[in-house]
Amino acid sequence: MLATGVLASLAGCTGQGTSSSSMVAPAPNAASANAPDAANGKSAAAAVPDGQVAAAERKLVRTATLSLTAPDVAAAVGKARQVVTGLGGYTGAENSSPGSATLTLAVPAGKLDTALTQLSAVGTVTSRLENTQDVTEQSVDVASRLATQRASVARMRDLLAKATSVGDIASIEGELTSREADLESLQNRSDALAGSVAMSTVTLSFSAVVPPPPPVPQNAGGFAGGLSDGWHAFGVFASGAFKVLGALAPFLVLLGGPLGVGYWWLRRRRRAAELS
Repeated sequence: MLATGVLASLAGCTGQGTSSSSMVAPAPNAASANAPDAANGKSAAAAVPDGQVAAAERKLVRTATLSLTAPDVAAAVGKARQVVTGLGGYTGAENSSPGSATLTLAVPAGKLDTALTQLSAVGTVTSRLENTQDVTEQSVDVASRLATQRASVARMRDLLAKATSVGDIASIEGELTSREADLESLQNRSDALAGSVAMSTVTLSFSAVVPPPPPVPQNAGGFAGGLSDGWHAFGVFASGAFKVLGALAPFLVLLGGPLGVGYWWLRRRRRAAELS
């Protein structure tokens, strides 16, 4: 009978999530002891209606993106690290290349504004973007589910302690393992939310300062300006002419000799014809 009651209770728990009504028969004392926990878990979600959470109690995840230019990127990166460390934060991912660098920084949420002000002084700000996400409802929901799951695991452990047959023990252990895995997943999610709220992420980008183009010289006006332009044009023409002559010189050397000999022969033959 005990094995049948335990298996029935397990089926009821699986079908109803965290409901404890089907587990009362095998462990009335444990169910009655844990019933307030389940009630507290439900009341935790109902205690914070949507839109009625005080501003000081809201859970906010703040992030920022900051882009700067600096004459020396490597030195600027070092200063940024010092700023974050001095505020109790740390440097995460970093990607550097000649003339640019991108860092992911984490700073305490309460010091984000101070961090942005000090980081902006490291170089010249080209863009600044801040984002705030309200995760109050997610935090409340996860906390409620976490409390309920803890009560569920505690009930399963109580059932395991009272089980007498091998079949009951095997069934309860399998269900307990599943619920402990769900509890661990919820705990990890709760820790991740808490970490996102406590520490703000800043994506910081540096790029080297691009030197301005050289100034375009202004041409002088009047006669002096015209003379300068004409002399410049003559220089360009002469340079082009010399280039053309240089390109033709090899052909003139190779072809000039045969052409000269041919011209001399024709001229001599013509004179001989005139004399005869």
